[in-house]
Amino acid sequence: MLNNRFGIALLATCTFAPQIADAEQVVTDPVIVSTTRFPDREARSPASISVITREDIERIPAVNIPDILGTLPGVTTTSIYGHEGLDASVDVRGFGDTGSNNTLILVDGQRLNTVDMSSIQWSTVPLQAIERIEVIRGAGSVLFGDRASGGVINLITDKSGQPRISAGATLGSYGYRAFDGSASGGGEAGYVNAFLHASDGNGWRQNGQSRQVSLSGRGAINLQTAGEVFLDYTIYRNDYGMPGSVSSSVFRDNPRLARTPYDTQEKDGYRLRPGVSLQLAANLDLNAELAFAGETQHSNNVSFSSLLDRSLKTVSFTPRLRWRHGLGALKSETTIGVDYYHGRVVSDSTTWALQSASQTSRALYLQNTTSLNDHWSITLGGRRQSMNQQAQQAEYPLYFMPAFSGSSSRSRSIYDLGLHYQTSNWSAYAKTGTSFRFANTDELFAYDPLTGNPVYGGDIRPQRARNHEVGGYLHWGAISGQLALYRMDVKDEIGYDGNAGANVNFDPTRHQGIETEVSWKIDDHWHSKIAYTYTDASFRSGPYAGKEIPSVAANKATLQLGYDGAAWGNYTGKINYVGQRHVSGDYDNIRQSLSAYTTVDLRANWKVKALQINASALNLFDKRYAPYGLYSSYMSDYYYFPADGRTLFVSASYDFK
Repeated sequence: MLNNRFGIALLATCTFAPQIADAEQVVTDPVIVSTTRFPDREARSPASISVITREDIERIPAVNIPDILGTLPGVTTTSIYGHEGLDASVDVRGFGDTGSNNTLILVDGQRLNTVDMSSIQWSTVPLQAIERIEVIRGAGSVLFGDRASGGVINLITDKSGQPRISAGATLGSYGYRAFDGSASGGGEAGYVNAFLHASDGNGWRQNGQSRQVSLSGRGAINLQTAGEVFLDYTIYRNDYGMPGSVSSSVFRDNPRLARTPYDTQEKDGYRLRPGVSLQLAANLDLNAELAFAGETQHSNNVSFSSLLDRSLKTVSFTPRLRWRHGLGALKSETTIGVDYYHGRVVSDSTTWALQSASQTSRALYLQNTTSLNDHWSITLGGRRQSMNQQAQQAEYPLYFMPAFSGSSSRSRSIYDLGLHYQTSNWSAYAKTGTSFRFANTDELFAYDPLTGNPVYGGDIRPQRARNHEVGGYLHWGAISGQLALYRMDVKDEIGYDGNAGANVNFDPTRHQGIETEVSWKIDDHWHSKIAYTYTDASFRSGPYAGKEIPSVAANKATLQLGYDGAAWGNYTGKINYVGQRHVSGDYDNIRQSLSAYTTVDLRANWKVKALQINASALNLFDKRYAPYGLYSSYMSDYYYFPADGRTLFVSASYDFK
């Protein structure tokens, strides 16, 4: 099957070959990427990389970061509570239900993934603050460590400090209102910027209301030519309803209803990160950050007559050096760094025992890239990471739950080896290596199969994988494209098995597939982009041998067509297709699958001097579908999280400069 899909992908990549054979080569400005944990204009990395630029963000028909990411090959996003991306998860390369535990999300290199299973707070990074988004598909464990098994997504914010003030407002369906503002300024001594986002809406579903507010930015002092000292900051508050899943009959007849019409959740948090970026010598750079983050969560689960308070605090220290030392007559540079992370989470419920857990990780990593000549380069890297974890629960006499505690210490060593070949208009690479994932703190809690009482489940072994990948890029005339073929053979994959009622190490699995993307600038006005992903994620042995991993679509495609009318505005249409998937937890592949779906989104932008007006129509044809679903053995029924129906947004912003 993989070979057949390779042929299809190769055909898609070469569809426009007759038109580019005699085309003039177009030289574009180099794109900055951070594949060495330092910004580089000419990254010669053996990896599958996509960069979403500021211009892309302004034209893609989407109003949240996950939906923008979903336009890329190899990236699947699941928004269970609507177009605002509340509790949205991102899965790179087919991990399904555990995709968010295998995809590392960063903002300017700082982790947004927490030590537990808390969802990413996407609203804390306003779209207007993002300069670009870097997506590295494939294991990034050597440089970034735990949680980077499937890929790494780095949200890079605007740090230009150019003097400006802007303000904008958005109105949308179902009572949606939003305000966005930004201000920045600076000079030779330094700069400061701030981005404010506030929104309020009723939501498409009953109990789908949400209120969000966040303030983020950076202040920096320039050290002349030596670098800068900076402080990144974010404070945020989210308050929203949790309508829950609906039964199959409700999904069929009235999917806007809520199964839990009164359940709500509030989250308050902050991130502070002082750091330095220094040029110690002509060939030696130092970057270092000390980061603090905290979040409190209050859930009012009326449907279960329960209140939950949860707090999370983390601290990290991430110094690293880049040394352009050369290797004889060859260009060669090495990145070496240390990562320290510590996190603690405490959960207190009115219907459950007090639980707490902590996690401390330490790592040393090194990566070297050497240019053998003008075309060939080789990359070799390694990482050693140790993880110490503790979890405990207080006694809860009401349900006769005894107290327990436990601890574990794990460590892993991994490597990456890659070869990269580059010419003026195409490049190719091949890589091999290993990766890992440790259990998060929530996965340390298990249940006794006889009594049903919680017990310490820290005997879960680290997930480990052997990875192989080949790929390439084409930039020629009006055509650009990329293609990647990969295979990950995973042992001890960590996930929740409903049949066992516990988090477990699964029998060996395999994740393999094809990712391809082609962009075509048809003429001065029209441009198009198509992305296709084939994913084969299945068990290699054990009781589920040959079965597909749930919540993973074998086929996914996105087609975008844009028109740039200059003074008449620009317009973009997007068709998104996601194939059928097994419902969550269906490792036996015996349940009814989630249906495939196709949606259409539109966006139009008009600009008159400093005034910009945008209009978006999402799910234009009001397609009824569920991005996520599960089967309840207790209720003998399927439960779905319905996607929003047709939703409209209109916004206007003014740049005062």
